[in-house]
Amino acid sequence: MKKIAVIGLGYVGLPLALLAEEKGFAVTGIDLSTDKLAKLQKRQPVIDDEIANRQLEKTKIVFSDDFALVSDVEIAIVCVPTPVDADKNPDLGPVKGAAISAARQLKPGSLLVIESTINPGVCDEIVIPLIEQETDHVIGKSLYIAHCPERINPGDPKWHVGNINRVLGADSEKALDVAYEFYDQLVDAKVKKMDTIKEAEACKVVENSFRDVNIAFVNELAMSFDKLGINVANVIDGAATKPFGFMAFYPGIGVGGHCIPVDPYYLIEYARSNGFEHKFLSLARTINESMPIYAIDQLEKAFIQKNSRTLDGAHIAVLGLSYKANVADDRESPSYVVIETLKKRGAQVTAFDPHMLEKSDVKSLPEALAGKDAVILAANHKEFEELAPEQLTGISVLLDGKNALTNNKAAYAKAGITYLGIGLS
Repeated sequence: MKKIAVIGLGYVGLPLALLAEEKGFAVTGIDLSTDKLAKLQKRQPVIDDEIANRQLEKTKIVFSDDFALVSDVEIAIVCVPTPVDADKNPDLGPVKGAAISAARQLKPGSLLVIESTINPGVCDEIVIPLIEQETDHVIGKSLYIAHCPERINPGDPKWHVGNINRVLGADSEKALDVAYEFYDQLVDAKVKKMDTIKEAEACKVVENSFRDVNIAFVNELAMSFDKLGINVANVIDGAATKPFGFMAFYPGIGVGGHCIPVDPYYLIEYARSNGFEHKFLSLARTINESMPIYAIDQLEKAFIQKNSRTLDGAHIAVLGLSYKANVADDRESPSYVVIETLKKRGAQVTAFDPHMLEKSDVKSLPEALAGKDAVILAANHKEFEELAPEQLTGISVLLDGKNALTNNKAAYAKAGITYLGIGLS
């Protein structure tokens, strides 16, 4: 039974660690968060993942902040976050810290895998030189390095860490074979060997840049079609009837999560440092980052028409703080840009998310809606799917930032409520 360590126990690392234990590996979990470790040691949930939380109740994994425990394992997997800073440059501090701390403890012949999302070149140009500089290891001889970019979709009942195909790159054929053997046992899915680590690194940023570009395309269509009097959602549904050559993406109030709003910047930054400007990716980021403000502009326009006044002094409920439906994950959530923009325009904002009560201003939907002039649906949680007109007493404008309430449009209109979607002219 191989011993492994998973470093970083968030949305990526914890499900991976629990899956590895389920597959017969002896697992140690490492994390530097005192609060997180206290909960894990009591088998209390730290992420919004039903499968992982069920497994957590019966796990025998040792959870610790002591990297000395890594000295006893054959494989260490780094799953720490890789955010971007205020200037949209990748912050590799957590990855470098985790990699060097693990490498100092790993015994000769061990494998270090980076699952954290990184831009192409990080393993070859940063991680490997750093380890060889700070330890006695020689990569490819006493220590092997591989990169298997994480693939996980929080809240998805179909696709989870155990059944999504993976790609894998390594510093040598030996490292690639060892890593492949591990992941082939770990996941009930295909594992594709890439020719180089850099190719594996590029896969993840290309996957999410692809999504970002296509979302930007339909968001731009939504803004255009709003002026042309065309319902963009109906057009996308129509185009999607073509059985080849088209993939449906839909517009919305903004793009959130740790991947799509972040990963394109990794590729943009790396290409720029090598003399190439990604104009297409940069434009997609500009469009998608503008959507919260565009949505508020549409809300204010309708609010003025309805009430003969601006949003200054208006009481507005923002429903949803997480970036996607039915999860408690607010990383890069556009909801916070929405709230900040509303406050800058003088509005009084009440935020409510049933999955994130600790960050909500109130504890229930009726409290959030009471005494409001307008409502913004920022996350299409199941708790909001049947938002009825009788719940919106006194509310003049409803902005549906996820186009999730279109079936109630006629009922809202009958109740005197102006309903706004994104691109639903």
